[in-house]
Amino acid sequence: MSKPTILVAEDNDSNFLLVNAILKKYANIVRAVNGLEAVNAVKKAKNDLVLMDIRMPIMDGLEATTEIRKLDPDIPIVALTANAFDSDRERALAAGCNDFIAKPIRKSDLLDLVQKWTGAEF
Repeated sequence: MSKPTILVAEDNDSNFLLVNAILKKYANIVRAVNGLEAVNAVKKAKNDLVLMDIRMPIMDGLEATTEIRKLDPDIPIVALTANAFDSDRERALAAGCNDFIAKPIRKSDLLDLVQKWTGAEF
């Protein structure tokens, strides 16, 4: 099986570098630094999974998720957020996210999510 392509929508460099360090040997990583870039990346290329930060400039992750759902109703989108309250989870799911992971991200949790949503085997 070929490596999945994962779009990581994350404006914070250190958070992106952590996700990239965990996933780069298992997946092809594409980065968007704001929600608008994430929407455009989905328009341009096939991604197997979107990891979506919620708080980003220009267009936040919830708005970007809503727009991506119009383009591709089936692509798995996982919200990444430092706001781990139930209300944040509910807003992310209501916007169209399939799943949710709280920051700080643990390697095992992230790998489990990628495996769950892409079927990749590590």
